Amino acid sequence: MATDLANIVAVAGSKHEHFRKGQGRGTGNGKTAGKGQKGQGAHAHTKKHGFEGGQMPLARRIPKFGFKNLGGIKYAIVNLEALNRFEDGTIVTPELLIEAQIVKKELDGIKILSCGTLERKLTVKAHAFSKAAIASIEAKGGTVEVLK
Repeated sequence: MATDLANIVAVAGSKHEHFRKGQGRGTGNGKTAGKGQKGQGAHAHTKKHGFEGGQMPLARRIPKFGFKNLGGIKYAIVNLEALNRFEDGTIVTPELLIEAQIVKKELDGIKILSCGTLERKLTVKAHAFSKAAIASIEAKGGTVEVLK
């Protein structure tokens, strides 16, 4: 006979009958009904769910989902290479960046990062700058102004 999922049979001795702890009510396990002497587990309905014998329980061991930094500042990021679309001498402000669709929302402020190279002489007004971005802007003869 071929063995397939339709006619699988459990091996003899691999299955055990469910043991019902009947608390002494005619189960053949009189007195303590298999619960041992005294202690928390011997009493009805007093098991501590999730208790692992003093080991840190699984629910407290695993990290909880997500993290929200309530004190953090969320900047809208602008890379230097995105500023190359403006003409020399332009004063780049947060309003101009939104108008040019480089930034969707100002959020808590705009931060200029030094990704890419700047090829124009610009005056850039933003809420924060990386040190490398300041150096790149000033190297091209531009100026940096930090907004509050």
